[in-house]
Amino acid sequence: MSDSVYLAYDYPLLGAFWTMMWVFLWILWIILLFRVLGDVFRDDDLSGWAKTGWTLFLLVLPFLGILVYLIVRGRDMGKREHQAARARQDSLDAYIRQTATGTGGHADELAKLSELKNKGDLTEAEFQHAKEKVLSS
Repeated sequence: MSDSVYLAYDYPLLGAFWTMMWVFLWILWIILLFRVLGDVFRDDDLSGWAKTGWTLFLLVLPFLGILVYLIVRGRDMGKREHQAARARQDSLDAYIRQTATGTGGHADELAKLSELKNKGDLTEAEFQHAKEKVLSS
């Protein structure tokens, strides 16, 4: 029974501070690792072999790998992140614009065809042919 039991009040305040700091730095490093791996796979300029090499380097020697990656390729990480965010926003804007205007729907095309037929611009045969095209696509 020579083992001593440490209670919470035996742990000094400075020790608690250092423990919290190391836990915070470890979580920060994990987040940085995932950011760097995401940047490796997001970059279209890297070939498949280069992506494999960086990934292996990051997994085998993680601390050194992250530091080297940030030194060598860190300058453009923000640019690539910004381009990816801009592409996602443009895609969302285009989808919203398409959905809001109602273009592309079969019902809208059929309504336009019916309107053209009612005006007399289309004959019955032309209307049926165009209607079959719309419904088959």
